[in-house]
Amino acid sequence: MEKKDEFYIGYVDAVGKETKSSIKRFVLFALGLLLIGSILFGFFQKEANNSVFDFDTPTKISGTYYEAPYPMLRVELAKNTFKDVLLLGFGKFGANAYLDEIKRHKGNINGKHLTIEGNLIYYNGKTLLQIDDSQKISLDKSKKKNFVLPESMGNHEVVGEIVDPKCYFGVMKPGYGKIHRSCAALCISGGIPPVLAVSDNNSISEYFLLTDLKGNPIHKDIVPYIGLPSKLKGKVEKLEDWYTMRIDVSKIEKLDKESSIY
Repeated sequence: MEKKDEFYIGYVDAVGKETKSSIKRFVLFALGLLLIGSILFGFFQKEANNSVFDFDTPTKISGTYYEAPYPMLRVELAKNTFKDVLLLGFGKFGANAYLDEIKRHKGNINGKHLTIEGNLIYYNGKTLLQIDDSQKISLDKSKKKNFVLPESMGNHEVVGEIVDPKCYFGVMKPGYGKIHRSCAALCISGGIPPVLAVSDNNSISEYFLLTDLKGNPIHKDIVPYIGLPSKLKGKVEKLEDWYTMRIDVSKIEKLDKESSIY
């Protein structure tokens, strides 16, 4: 006798044996596929770094303000021990708009003692502070100016990739891929300092704030080189825990290799 196929009717509670078996096989197959996909997805993901962005925890820090080449606050951690905190603005912008507001009311603040409330970003020994309101910046007139000159390290040739420090050091996790390269271009165009990230064979990283040959900030001119492995030559200076490098942007040499960051 010829076997007849089951006919499923949705409004009938009873389900035939073959229908039950088909549903069971499909569910098991889908769960297996989901499990395998999850394992493969996790396997091919890059390990997240240990960067931190205190988005919901404002912090007040005090120190000597330096305007050039990029806004920084020199904070005393202990006696004769200092850290330079790179200042950034909210979103994809530098900190200048907030600092300019203070200068309009207080005059020149370069070398003076400021207290700033913002959101800390820190990774790999570097600390940055996001400012979102000029009202959270106060000037302490009782403290004297305290300028520290950078230490000249001579001319160097290094290979690395240009990144925007805000996303790279902690705001975006992970902060890599082509989408983040576009984001970095917007950030640096908006006034966030360009940083050259360099790693040696032992995976020890150094970071260079990039300026033009006169030590002035550079932004839009360097956008075409963001996230591309490149060789740069220039005069290097050191101020506490940051290096700066004076470069001729037109002499940046792009290398024929894939980005390890973007």
